[in-house]
Amino acid sequence: MKSGKLLLGLISGAAAGAIAGILFAPKKGEDTRKAITQTGDDYISGAKGKINNFTDSLNHKVEALKSKTKANLSKSKTEEKINEAKAEVHKMKAS
Repeated sequence: MKSGKLLLGLISGAAAGAIAGILFAPKKGEDTRKAITQTGDDYISGAKGKINNFTDSLNHKVEALKSKTKANLSKSKTEEKINEAKAEVHKMKAS
């Protein structure tokens, strides 16, 4: 219970400090709002890029696993080698 109150106090203090900083900032309000919007947009685009990279990596890992499974279940050596090569390509792309 004490840690919850402490955390709430820290968050409240940080929010109050941020608001006070914005209110007493030397820039005009319009400039400050533009800067805040730009920073938010930068964070969002960075997050989207990281999510896209993660999903691409995950998709390649799944495809590598599928190819490796096909290689293990293949009936001919040629088919096995082809699927092993596909698995290796997907592993490299996932890295």
